[in-house]
Amino acid sequence: MKVSSKINLGSLLHFKASFPENDLAEKYASGEPPLRSELFSVDQMEQHGKILAGLHQLSLEQAPDQLLIRLAENEDVLIGVRDLLAEAVKATRRITPAGEWLLDNFYLIEEQIRMAKRHLPKGYSRELPRLLNGSSVGLPRVYDIALETISHGDGRVDPGSLSSFVAAYQTVTGLTLGELWAIPIMLRLALIENLRRAATRIAAQRIDRNRADYWADQMMDIAEKDPKSVILAIADMVWPPALCPGRQENVHRQGGHRGLHRKAQDTPSGVIHKGALSPKNNRLSGP
Repeated sequence: MKVSSKINLGSLLHFKASFPENDLAEKYASGEPPLRSELFSVDQMEQHGKILAGLHQLSLEQAPDQLLIRLAENEDVLIGVRDLLAEAVKATRRITPAGEWLLDNFYLIEEQIRMAKRHLPKGYSRELPRLLNGSSVGLPRVYDIALETISHGDGRVDPGSLSSFVAAYQTVTGLTLGELWAIPIMLRLALIENLRRAATRIAAQRIDRNRADYWADQMMDIAEKDPKSVILAIADMVWPPALCPGRQENVHRQGGHRGLHRKAQDTPSGVIHKGALSPKNNRLSGP
C-alpha cells in the first residue's frame, strides 16, 4: 500500500516526527461522535419519517455549498488516519481490528469519495431546499434525511426501510424531484461522514498507544542501565522539562537523571509536549 506523505509521522519507534502528534491528538479528540441513535425497525422508521417531516422547516435564503467542502475535509482526515495506521504497521505495532478494517478497505473508501465528487456537481446542492432549524441547519433537507437513515440504521442502509421512510415522510411533506434524485449521493456523503467520525476515534486511540509504547520503552531501557533513575523518568513523563525549567536546574545541580534536563526541541513528537499538561489541575490533557 502506498502511504501518502501528507501527514508524515516518521518512525513510531522513536517518534521523530515532523508533524507534532499532540496537534493530531487534539484534532482527533475534538471530533464529532459517530452517527448512532436508537436502532429502528421498518415500522419505527415510517413513524420517524412522519415526525421528521413535521419538524423540518425550510429556509428561503440561499446558502453556500457546504457539502463539497465537508467532503474534502473528510477525505483529508481519512487519509491522515490511514497514514497514521500504516506507520504503526511499518513499526511492527499492533493495531485494532477497526484499524485493520480501515487499512484493508481504504481503496473502497477512496472509490466512494471519487464517486461522490463525480455525482455531486459543484453548486448543485445550492439548488436543493435547505433547513432553517435542527442540527443540520443550512444544509439540504435531503442530506438530513440521509443522516437520519444512517443514524437509526446502525451505519447501514436497508433499501426496504429507506423506501418506507421516504414514503412516510412524503405523506406529510412532499420532496422535490431534485431531492429524490439526490438521495443516493446524499447517502454516500452521510456514510463517508460517519466513517470520518469513526476514524478519528481510531486515530486518537492509536496516538495514545504510541505515547504509552514510547514511555514503556524508555522506562525499560532506563531500568536496565540505571534503575535508580526510573522514578525520575516517570517524573519526566508526567511533568515535561519544557514546562518546568526550575526543576531542570535543581535536578542538574543534584546530578539527577539526564532525561529531566533535555532541551525542549529534543522531546520526541507525539509524546507529552508543550500544552499537553494542564497545570491548573495537574493532570494530563488530551484524549
